[in-house]
Amino acid sequence: MNAGIRREIFQRLRAANPAPATELHYATPFQLLVAVMLSAQATDRSVNLATATLFAAAATPAAMLSLGEAGVKTHIRRIGLYQTKARNLLATCQILLDRHAGEVPRDRMALESLPGVGRKTANVILNIAFGEPTIAVDTHIFRVANRTGLAPGRTVLEVEKRLLRCVPAEFKRDAHHWLILHGRYVCKARRPACGACVLHDLCEYREKTA
Repeated sequence: MNAGIRREIFQRLRAANPAPATELHYATPFQLLVAVMLSAQATDRSVNLATATLFAAAATPAAMLSLGEAGVKTHIRRIGLYQTKARNLLATCQILLDRHAGEVPRDRMALESLPGVGRKTANVILNIAFGEPTIAVDTHIFRVANRTGLAPGRTVLEVEKRLLRCVPAEFKRDAHHWLILHGRYVCKARRPACGACVLHDLCEYREKTA
């Protein structure tokens, strides 16, 4: 895929959705961090249902620590892996208080040192909370990048690095949102809606649906 087609892909995605945003509900960088940590192997809808009550009870690291593990679990028990996530959340809260004055750090290494936070979560925080042009590659973006031919790769990291190289600078900050939403609602895993896709004529996928 050449640079001109890549640019056209993002021009069309931007035209269809000029102001893309995460579907997770949050009010602060800390709440975003919590929501993203909970979203692993869970839907945004289920996370939003859980955080609606969790954030009402504890909106800061100190308040969440005061809930304790049992208290946190009562709010997130319907989310997959909730027991591990509760422990990671509390350990993260303690580190934020001990090392970062209760604030979410704007630093990749510091973010990835938090329990339950990997490269993808760090990229999401850096992009959404701090406006950095990172691209967090999840299963949806991995699929779209490979199917379309936009940035094919065998691993998540390989796709991320190719996207960072090939996405034009003006689109890089919002690329993560456009691609994840496209994968979630159009370029779906089992039945991609190719007939309704704004990228239909640009996509290199050989098994396009009607």
